[in-house]
Amino acid sequence: MVGYDPEATCVSTVEAAAAGSASGLVTRVLVSPLDVLKIRFQLQIEQLSSRNPTAKYHGILQAVQRIFGEEGLTAFWKGHVPAQFLSIGFGAVQFMAFESLTELVHKATSFTARDSFVHLVCGGLAACTATVAVHPVDTLRTRFAAQGEPKIYLSLRHAVVTMYQTEGPRTFYRGLTPTLIAIFPYAGLQFFFYNILQQFSKWAIPAEAKNRANIKNLVCGSCAGVVSKSLTYPLDVVKKRLQVGGFEHARAAFGQVRTYGGFLDCMTQIMREEGPGTVTRSSIALTLALGKTSHGRNRQRRIQNTVLRFRDPEAAENSPQRPQ
Repeated sequence: MVGYDPEATCVSTVEAAAAGSASGLVTRVLVSPLDVLKIRFQLQIEQLSSRNPTAKYHGILQAVQRIFGEEGLTAFWKGHVPAQFLSIGFGAVQFMAFESLTELVHKATSFTARDSFVHLVCGGLAACTATVAVHPVDTLRTRFAAQGEPKIYLSLRHAVVTMYQTEGPRTFYRGLTPTLIAIFPYAGLQFFFYNILQQFSKWAIPAEAKNRANIKNLVCGSCAGVVSKSLTYPLDVVKKRLQVGGFEHARAAFGQVRTYGGFLDCMTQIMREEGPGTVTRSSIALTLALGKTSHGRNRQRRIQNTVLRFRDPEAAENSPQRPQ
């Protein structure tokens, strides 16, 4: 598991940030097509159903075929450049903050760095810090993934200049409120459930099977990601809707569009006009994406171990094994 561990040889804060960035970069390449699908589904006002003739997208396979036919294969990587900046920046800040916070708690309080409650609080605070730092890039990623053909934004620079000139600097922080409300419990619960599942696996898995650490880490990370994201997913829908505010003209070809006055107004309109089922859209794509995204945590741990081996092979060899 990531985080400070007084019984192990730990990487530095800078090395934790580099490992988090590298894991985010690799994961984003794999998850981008599913992320584009998720964003398209979240922004669609019409019900996702083949029985609804006005809906542009009816389901995952139909959406894949339609996006490929209308926009080409590269459409599944729309917004990939800002998404990479998002993953690298978020991963660096989050893991750096988490390592620092868990170390601070261990040294300044009576709690231990391995405590599940410590992981819950420190994980949430680290994610909030990372969210504020990279939210403008998240807004750019959403807009690129949401636009169809012909493109409104031709490049990242063109998008930044256009949004700043036409909507002002505050537009880059659209959707920040629901993001912060959601990210603390999401990230905190992810670290919390991951830690709980790791402890449970030590009790449940036979000793002869414990050498299969990568499989165990993948399962624990995926389950933790799915559970925590499912609990906070409705707020992610609200965030996406707010991020495309002022961008309605580019969404006209996708169906109905709405203008929201803020966080509460967006939630009220969604519940009144679309019903609570709206917040569960793209759950399958989300689950698949989370499986790959959660694997990034395991990759980050392996990168940290590699850094330790290069920096001090003897210390890495003799260091107590940390829970992954």
